[in-house]
Amino acid sequence: MKLINIKTIFVILTLSLFMMGCQNSKEGTMRHIVIFKFKPTATEGQIEKVTNALADLENKIPGITAFEHGVNNSPENKNQGFTHVYQFTFKDVAARDTYLPHPEHKAFGKMLGEMQIVEDVFVVDYILTDK
Repeated sequence: MKLINIKTIFVILTLSLFMMGCQNSKEGTMRHIVIFKFKPTATEGQIEKVTNALADLENKIPGITAFEHGVNNSPENKNQGFTHVYQFTFKDVAARDTYLPHPEHKAFGKMLGEMQIVEDVFVVDYILTDK
C-alpha cells in the first residue's frame, strides 16, 4: 500500500512540475531581437534615424524594460549581410504582444517602409530561462 502511495505522489509531483513549466513558458522576461540587413545605398544618417526611432519606442510603448543596439563585429563572417542588431526586453510575453500591433510600432514600420533602405530583416523572440 505504501508503494502505491509513493508512486502516486511521484506522478502527481512530476505532473505538477511539468504543468508549472508549461505555465512559465508564457511568463517571464521576453527578449525581442531584430537584425537588419541594410541596402548598400543606406546612409549612416538614415541608419541613425532608424536606430533613434527604435530607441524612442521604449518611451512610447508600455512594457519595454530595456533597449540595446549595436553593429555586428564578429570575425566569423557568418552574419550573411545582417549588420545592425536591436534588442528589446519586455517584462513578459503580454508586453511583447502589446508592442507588436501598437500604433507607435506600426508608425515605425511605415517610416521604415517609406525609407526603402532595408534589404532584409531577421527577428527572434525568446523567454529568458534559468541556467
